[in-house]
Amino acid sequence: MFIMWFILATSLGFLSSKKMLAITLLFISIVLGIFEGVLTPIALACLLTIACIGFLHQYSNTTLRIPTEILLFISTILLVLHFLPGIENLRILDKVTIGPHSTPYTMYFNFDKALIPFILFMIVPTLFNAGTSKKQVWWHWILLVISVPLLLLIAMAIGGLKIEPHFPNWLWQFALANLFFVSLAEEALFRGYIQQRLSKITGNLIALFITAILFGMMHYSGGYLLVIFAILAGLIYGIAWMWSGKLWISTLFHFGFNLTHLLFFTYPMYRA
Repeated sequence: MFIMWFILATSLGFLSSKKMLAITLLFISIVLGIFEGVLTPIALACLLTIACIGFLHQYSNTTLRIPTEILLFISTILLVLHFLPGIENLRILDKVTIGPHSTPYTMYFNFDKALIPFILFMIVPTLFNAGTSKKQVWWHWILLVISVPLLLLIAMAIGGLKIEPHFPNWLWQFALANLFFVSLAEEALFRGYIQQRLSKITGNLIALFITAILFGMMHYSGGYLLVIFAILAGLIYGIAWMWSGKLWISTLFHFGFNLTHLLFFTYPMYRA
């Protein structure tokens, strides 16, 4: 049952270093997804269309570069919002209450979001490694790491979270899904693409704040407090990307934040 998802996660793990192997594994995942009912004929038609647009973007003349990039970017927005038709993501947990003070939690393995890094890599060859001209001293990174639990403690101080340690038996499923199908996908979109593109237009700091705000707005369904904390978390991830130029660094900060939240605090929110 989980073989397809392990193959899909492995394809994402190899995408930055062994592109052809990653694409091969993705193709195997798609075939398995058809047999397991995750991908319907409508989804296949959409994915084939996206692949054709990506081919045009990479191998056409410059006149088609802008419109094809816009279409590919729109497709990633549809994927991150789960609006692309025909993809039946696998529901792993359904309204599970992890602790007495935690709100119910539903978790999916998201095939649609896992496709985002592949699409954006067709647009931005520097998606995973943009490079950086300024090296940070070691204590800057220590402060950035400390900011992860500090932000969660601030959320606790204002009543949004409470300390409530957990070690659920589905932790490995959470780790697999959150690292590859959530954190990497969202970082590819917001830091690898949006922040990188904006940095060339507005400069690093303005791009950092705009991207963090957009990232926060994506969490609007959780209420204004979640939006605010998502913006602050987005600043942490954005700084990690800006300092390192590496998508996997911001992804690990993103995953580390979510994992710390799950292990030590009410998750996903505090239920009074």
